[in-house]
This record gives sequence, C-alpha cells and structure tokens, in this order.
Amino acid sequence: MRRLGHNPVIRERFEKPRPLGSGLMLQPTGQAVLDDLGLLPKIHALGAPIERLYGTDSRTGRVVLDVRYEKLRSFGRGLGLHRGALFGVLHDAVLAAGIPVRNGNEVIDLTAVAKGKRRLRFMNGEYSEDFDLIVDCLGSASSLKVHSLAPGRSRPLDYGALWATLPWCGQGFEASALMQRYQAARVMIGVLPVGREGPGTPDRAAFFWSLKPSDYEMLQRNGIDAWKQSVLVNWPETRPYLEAIKDLEALTLARYAHHTMPMPVGEGLVFVGDSAHSTSPQLGQGANMALLDARALFVALRDATDLADGLGHYARLRRRHIRLYQALSAMLTPFYQSDSPIPPMIRDFLVPYIARIPPAPQVLAAVVAGSLVSPMRKLGLS
Repeated sequence: MRRLGHNPVIRERFEKPRPLGSGLMLQPTGQAVLDDLGLLPKIHALGAPIERLYGTDSRTGRVVLDVRYEKLRSFGRGLGLHRGALFGVLHDAVLAAGIPVRNGNEVIDLTAVAKGKRRLRFMNGEYSEDFDLIVDCLGSASSLKVHSLAPGRSRPLDYGALWATLPWCGQGFEASALMQRYQAARVMIGVLPVGREGPGTPDRAAFFWSLKPSDYEMLQRNGIDAWKQSVLVNWPETRPYLEAIKDLEALTLARYAHHTMPMPVGEGLVFVGDSAHSTSPQLGQGANMALLDARALFVALRDATDLADGLGHYARLRRRHIRLYQALSAMLTPFYQSDSPIPPMIRDFLVPYIARIPPAPQVLAAVVAGSLVSPMRKLGLS
C-alpha cells in the first residue's frame, strides 16, 4: 500500500505485536513475494533449506511420502522457518517504512460512514478513523466475514494438532527434510527444521502430533507420560524432543477448518490469507497463500481504474490458484488425517510405486511448491 502512495495503518489485536503459530514451510512462491519486497536475504539467513518431505509408516517402515524439490529443477526449494523469524523481518520492515501500528485494537465489526468510507469497531467500544479500504488479515475466525459479498461456509476439520517449537536435535533426523511418521491416518508425527528465530539464536525444530480436538481432554487426563509413550511407540528417535517437553502446557492445540470464500471482497473491504481461505496445513501452503494474496492485491490496485475495479481484479487473480489448492487439500487430507482405514491403505499401496514414475515426482513436487497452475506470471513474479 505504501508503494502505491497510500497511507496504511495497521490495527493490531495484541497490546504488543507478536507471532502466533508453529513453524512453517516457506515455499518458492512465498519466497518470490518476499524477494520482491527486498526481504528474502534476511529470511534466508534465518531459515533452514528444505530439500524434501519424507514420511514412513511407523509399523512397517514403508515409505509413504517422498517429495523432492530437485524434481522441479530451477524452481527453488522450501525453507523451514520459525514463525517468529518471519514476523520479525516483516515487523521490522513495517516500522522502517514508518507505517503506524495501533496496538490493543480487537476488531469485532465495521460500519459504513459517509462518502463510501468504512470504520472499524473494537471490543472496547471505540471506533477507528475512516478508511477507504479495510484489509482483513484477522484469520479464519474473522468477525468481518459476514460483510463479504459471498462469505461461504466454514467446516471444522476432525483433526487438529499439538505442536511445540523445540531445540533442534540432529541425531536420526535430516537437517534439510520435513520428516513424518504415520500410523494409518489416525497418527501423524512430524519434525520440521525451522532455523533460528533471530540472529545469534540456536537452531529450532517444529514438532507436531495430529490430534482430534475432541480427544484433548482425555489426553490431559491420561497425563504427559502416557502421551510421550504413545509418541515413542511410533517414533523412538523423537526421545530427545520429548525430553524437552516438560508438561502439557508446553504444547499448543491447533484447530483447523476448511473454508473457501467465493468472493473475498466486500464494499470497501478485502480478505487475505486465512480470512479468505483456510484449510488443513497438510500441504504447507498457508503463509505462502497469504503472501500471494498480498502481492495480488498490490497488482490489482496498481492497475485498477477505481477501488471496485481493483477488488474485482484481485478476486480474479487469486481465484484459480486458491480453488485448486483448497480442492487438493480437501482431497488429500483424509489420506493422512482421518479415521477411515481405506484412504491410508490406498496411500500405502500406491504412493511408493506411483511416486517413482514420471511425471508423478514432478507433479508431487509442484503441488508442494505451490507451482501447480503457477500464479507467478500473473502476479509479475519471477
């Protein structure tokens, strides 16, 4: 927005801005957006280069996931990233640009005012100044979705995850791979190298365990030792990570929902990231899709004759890519997180063979990298 000559103001929920969530995978698509902003060198200095995604069955040791970025040749690699690192680099850039951040403003609604402008209403009963455009970055639980021209419906997913960010333990783990273990589709354990939160800080890993939110209370009753034993039965090499988890309070429960907003715009309002489209993190696209949304909004407003034209162009720029990846996520998630025995049986039988036969390795890598039906050219990214 500042590049386009506007005067953006960030309204932040927390009294002090801070990151939320586990480590993430920054795909080549998201990296291209940060490169355009001139921030990629700082991000690369903190992240962990990821060459492949590798998963095995905990009982048989059979490989049921092996996706290698090298199959895309020059498109790029993934980057494991601490969420605090991405937050810090972006937040520093915002402050350096002189963009004001107003803290302690929990948004609950908006209202129309004169001359087509909009005003935010906050939890404390106060209102913001008037805006020509409100960009909703509130996430999947946004209270402003009702103001979309077509909000769609959100469907809670059966499985969420327990996660923690822990000191990196290299023994038995690849420093350039997201490694996972499965027991059918009911258990999924993952370890992702995420680099450092900031310069001079130690290397970290994101550790996660798939879990139904409805089962969390039972896990609490059984206690942390019982949970650790369940993890060790499936993946003994995770013991050093488990030893770093002293109690259940060190783990965060994440809940997921599937939602695709048919029209991610309203009157003087636009939705980006999880506000517009949320899903299981199975394909590792969340942060990347949000960065692509931001780039698309920039391009759309830059080339528009007026605000309404720009918002319509934004929706069109993102529609195909978003719908494809939302559909892929909905289709693939049951193969890795579900109670049904059939999808994981199909996965375990077919994937080890199909993944070796061209062009399957290239297609799988493109799905993970975010380049299947690549959005890059439309958004002016290389």
